[in-house]
Amino acid sequence: MKIICNRSDLMKGVNIVSKAVASNTALEILKCILIDASYEVIKLTANDLELGIETLVEGDILERGIIAIDAKLLSEIVRKLPDSEVVIETTPQLETIITCEKARFVLSSLAGDDFSYLPPTEKEEELRISEYSLREVIRQVLFSVADSDTNRIMTGVLFEVNEDQLRVVTLDGHRISIRKLQLANPYTNRRVIVPGKALGEISKIISGNSDVEVLISFTENHITFEFENTRVVSRLIEGNYFNIDQMLSNDYETRVTLNKKDLLGSIERSILLTRESDKKPIILSIGDDVLELQMKSMIGSMNEEIVINKEGKDLRIGFNPKFLIDALRVIDDEEVTLYFMNPKAPCFIRDEEYSYIYLILPVNIPLA
Repeated sequence: MKIICNRSDLMKGVNIVSKAVASNTALEILKCILIDASYEVIKLTANDLELGIETLVEGDILERGIIAIDAKLLSEIVRKLPDSEVVIETTPQLETIITCEKARFVLSSLAGDDFSYLPPTEKEEELRISEYSLREVIRQVLFSVADSDTNRIMTGVLFEVNEDQLRVVTLDGHRISIRKLQLANPYTNRRVIVPGKALGEISKIISGNSDVEVLISFTENHITFEFENTRVVSRLIEGNYFNIDQMLSNDYETRVTLNKKDLLGSIERSILLTRESDKKPIILSIGDDVLELQMKSMIGSMNEEIVINKEGKDLRIGFNPKFLIDALRVIDDEEVTLYFMNPKAPCFIRDEEYSYIYLILPVNIPLA
């Protein structure tokens, strides 16, 4: 194999596929990036058997071939090369020679035939979403994916297609995040669980261009995302997701509408009085026209008032401030509406169209 490509194009491709390189594995081939120039294009691939990414790199193929190179080493070398043309060629002894201007590296490599290729994509029905919409949806729910494997289902994201609507759901045992997206066309109803890790990596790769579409397709065990010159294939999480609809309610005793920026700013100021190890709640006292926020810790205390529009009963309730901050930061509306039933029941933050719903469980607080 012998190929020539621009260093910046190669670096971009390596950065994209590196997100799917296995880190903790005894299989050396899974620590590699596959360079495949056996056909008309130069394709880079990485695959940790749960997540696989392949992308095309612009360049010229002088001799066709295929080789697997240690991903970490390849990334470090390419990153430090001059911004010029890079020549990559292989020998029959599975050595890879990388040349750029006066720099020349000779690396031990592995046979490309031993690499685990990405499973094929079934394109009978492709769901189409703009890069912008997909990245926004991921941003607005991913923060409430559980980061522990204690319950694997909670580390996943529910993708639920119901005709022309996509509902995306995450939960971690303390909160639920839901985003609904209107699709341009109706599709076959589906309900699958996508690993949160895979969606997090996709959100880092896509540009967020509203004019570029992402094509999403499904097999029994995998979901595939295709955009521009890149294909991402993730294994689905097996099992049944939680019955989210049973956890939601339209009933409330107290309804509060207020400026989102004011509420977020006040809560962010309150956590200046807490350390990372602290689990001090922020207490919300809801009156007729005012929401009072209180924080007390070993460092000090804070009281702040925000003008609100209230409907229903007065209420005093406490929350983990981080959970409120996470939800408010991803809401783009100028005003937000919070719904409460009682001090022991979840708070719902949602818009009138139910395009987003954030459920947050309260915490116990001392009596006033």
